Amino acid sequence: MRPDRPSPLQNRVDPFGRLLAVPERGAWTGNRGRLHDSAFGIARRGWTTQAWITCRLSFKGRRRVLMSPERYTELFFLDEATAFAAGHRPCGECRRADFTTFKSAWLAGNVEFNMGQNPPIGRIDAVIHHERIARAPWSQASAQAAMVGDLPDGAMVSDDVGAWLLWGGRLRRWTPAGYTDGREAFPDAATRLITPWSVLRAFASGYRPAVHPTAERG
Repeated sequence: MRPDRPSPLQNRVDPFGRLLAVPERGAWTGNRGRLHDSAFGIARRGWTTQAWITCRLSFKGRRRVLMSPERYTELFFLDEATAFAAGHRPCGECRRADFTTFKSAWLAGNVEFNMGQNPPIGRIDAVIHHERIARAPWSQASAQAAMVGDLPDGAMVSDDVGAWLLWGGRLRRWTPAGYTDGREAFPDAATRLITPWSVLRAFASGYRPAVHPTAERG
């Protein structure tokens, strides 16, 4: 018999890819494999597959019971910019149009990988997975430096306070409930990058991530 399900569950993802237990609901869902145990705890490492995806909250009337036994762990994101920062990309089923647009933009922005015009998505997943591992806490590359002026809208960066979204010429502080504390983004300011570089190149090549409405304020 399973124990009572805790509330909130540890299934909300922050821009660093960490799983939080917070009451706020996300605008997107997704997964990176089965991470939970029979007691609704996160018993595994942070993934069981290299295909980390972001999905719509509803699709063809399908319904799921969160953290069901032997099923993937449902994760939730404030917005798509957060999901991309954490290392997720659009699902090829419920988000086919976004998947196709992102794949084309990623290939256009990352020609150095010589993948051709239509490689299997697994090859792109492998590149993004390598970037995720490189920026993990145990890696010396986890605090990769960047200049704000070199980054496209949708990039997530960090400082000693937390994570910030670059949007519309301003940096906006990430919280589970939305963005706060907007400040001017000076192009010559140095910062620490969160979003994988190959994903940022896809943004620069035309993919525009969806952001929470609070990103448009002030």
